[in-house]
Amino acid sequence: MMNAKGGKRVIVSENGDKVDTGMSGIDDSALASAIGNGEDLGPFIRAAFESGKPESLVHQLRNFVKKKEVEIEDLCKAHYEEFIQAVDELRYVLVDADELKGGLAEENSRLQDVGNTFLAKLDALIESHGTKQNLAHAIESLRICTTVLDLCLKVNEDIMTDSYYPALKSLDILERDYLSRIPAKAFRLLLEKEIPICRNHIERKVSAEFNEWLVQIRSIAREIGQRSIGQASSARIREEDLRGGQRQAEEQSRSGSRECVYMLEMEDLEEDDSQLKFDLTPVYRAYHINTCLGLDEQFKEYYYKNRQLQLISDLQASSAQGFLETHQTYFAQIAGFFIVEDRVLRSAGGLITNARVESLWETAISKMNVVIEDQFSRMQTANHLLLVKDYVSLLGVTLRRYGFQVGPLLDVLDTMRDKYHELLLNDCRKRVTDDLAADKYEQMVMRKEYEYQTNVLMFNLQTSDVMPAFPYVAPFSASVPDCCRAVKDFIEFSVNFLSYGGHMDFYDLVKKYIDKLIITVLNEALLKLIQNPMLGVSHAMQIAANMTVLERACSFFSEYAAKLCGIPMRLVDGPHGTLSGRAVLRQSQAVAHEQMLKLVKSKVDEFMLLTGNINWTPDDPPLSGNEYLNDVTIYLETLAETAQEILPLDAFDKMIRGVLTHISESIVGTLYGDDVKKFNINAMMGIDADLKVLESFADDKFQSSGLDQLPGSSNLRTCLAEARQLVNLFIASNPELFLNPVIREKNYSALDARKVLSRVVTAEAALENAESIVLIVK
Repeated sequence: MMNAKGGKRVIVSENGDKVDTGMSGIDDSALASAIGNGEDLGPFIRAAFESGKPESLVHQLRNFVKKKEVEIEDLCKAHYEEFIQAVDELRYVLVDADELKGGLAEENSRLQDVGNTFLAKLDALIESHGTKQNLAHAIESLRICTTVLDLCLKVNEDIMTDSYYPALKSLDILERDYLSRIPAKAFRLLLEKEIPICRNHIERKVSAEFNEWLVQIRSIAREIGQRSIGQASSARIREEDLRGGQRQAEEQSRSGSRECVYMLEMEDLEEDDSQLKFDLTPVYRAYHINTCLGLDEQFKEYYYKNRQLQLISDLQASSAQGFLETHQTYFAQIAGFFIVEDRVLRSAGGLITNARVESLWETAISKMNVVIEDQFSRMQTANHLLLVKDYVSLLGVTLRRYGFQVGPLLDVLDTMRDKYHELLLNDCRKRVTDDLAADKYEQMVMRKEYEYQTNVLMFNLQTSDVMPAFPYVAPFSASVPDCCRAVKDFIEFSVNFLSYGGHMDFYDLVKKYIDKLIITVLNEALLKLIQNPMLGVSHAMQIAANMTVLERACSFFSEYAAKLCGIPMRLVDGPHGTLSGRAVLRQSQAVAHEQMLKLVKSKVDEFMLLTGNINWTPDDPPLSGNEYLNDVTIYLETLAETAQEILPLDAFDKMIRGVLTHISESIVGTLYGDDVKKFNINAMMGIDADLKVLESFADDKFQSSGLDQLPGSSNLRTCLAEARQLVNLFIASNPELFLNPVIREKNYSALDARKVLSRVVTAEAALENAESIVLIVK
């Protein structure tokens, strides 16, 4: 440490003493104490050099050495005798040491002799031990080489027998356990070269087998799909049979049958796909071998890419042949593809994931939708559409069993239903038109019971549950059962198209299309027919009768549609099952009746033209009426007989009333007309006789035809009231009573007073009874 006030340096020794290292040098006692204690002299040396006087330190050290030498000399002088004694003892020890050395030399010589013999034996032992180690090493090397050769032989045998997995396991054992231990370098190098070659060979063999499988599975996928779709079709038939039995049991229950046997066949309700046998061994082997080779991810990608390419190729519709001829093989191929993929997904242990299968299915369904829409847009035949749709729906049922979502596929089919039904309507329109054109419009005669069953009972056209006597003359013509068959076939085709699609309850759809058929096809064809200007009365009457029967057949149509759709009959009995087309047919019946009545009136007018031949001023009244009435009554009898057989009672009532009213109006019109300038009482007596004949006819038909049982029906002679009252007026003894309102309302209510009085005023009649009326009017 340096003092702050002066230039003296103070050194602190290790024992804590302070040493002043000023200009006088280092303290000898401190230096001696440090050397005696074995302390470090570094501080003293550093202080000496820092002060620039190292010579002083050297001098002090030399003085210290001299002091110590003097102390040693003094110590030796003090112990001299003891030292001499120790030297003597040491000499005695040297003598003993010489004796011991001689003994040791002798013993060493003997030991050397014994050791040489031992060393010779030891060298022999070492040599033997080395030989033993060499032999053991050779034996171990031979054992290893033998084991390796055995494994190599086993690898070759496994490869020859296509046992690739054992071969790979043997190669792994060779590489892992023996390759590094093979003593023969050349042999080891050879194996190091051959093991990868063997693995590559196995990989190529497995890949070749897998590629062959890819080709083979594509060729048999069509058969797989056809078999699976065939199973779905068989299951559908069984399901329809079961539903048919259920409907039959329901009908028996509704009919009141007490003894009903319900049976449900459970056998083979679920199709087992065990018949769909196809070999996936090459796939399993290839995937397993590639997994063992560490190439599982590459193989997964290789498998997916190849199957994706195959699917894309399968989805291409053939342009060489028509789609109608190839659609079954086209969809069967796709079905087989995904059945195989489903089996691979479930059994190949992760070769393909569910996401990738779904991706393939999305690709397939989008392409199939495009193909179906394109092909459907080109088809112009309903039957072709139905064939393709039916097979597509079976494809959907088949693949739904394997968990694939087929909703978009069925949605495409639903978009085609309007076009299908338009084509079906066109077919039915042509069929109905041909049936109506071929009909002779004569009452159908059935001579056998089977004819009655196929033409009447099949469509519930019977009016009685009692089997009639044969030959049976039906109230309708041949076109009625033909049209019913056309509607029935339409219903079946419509149900076939709409069933097994996206709609579970499609009865309303079927009913809508039936209504469209009845309204736009059947009804329009009948109206066109009834409005034909060349139509005769008999044909018009038969057509009107046919329309009545067809209107009644609408109940059968709705029930038959409900039966095919699986709808309980109790629902059809209500408003839900009523067809709108029935009301349209009923309206068309009124048109037909009007047209029929118009034709009948026209025919009657031909007969009434004969009234121009009447002598209005005869000298005597005709004994049996006028001649024209004979033709009129014959025509009326024939008309009434035919109409009564084929027309319903209300239609018959309307027609016969219309004809009689028209005859009455014709007679009145003749009497009011300008052609009759004058007439006498004898002529009126002849008209009176004509009216009596007509009234007799009216009374007879009213009673015999059952019109009297018709609610709200009045006697047919009321249709002749105007003519009767006018003739009564002209032959009355007091015709002036007509001017009495009370009597006129009572006896002449059907007459128009103005017309009567106008006729009396203007006519130059010879009736004396009318003179008073003339005078009153004047």
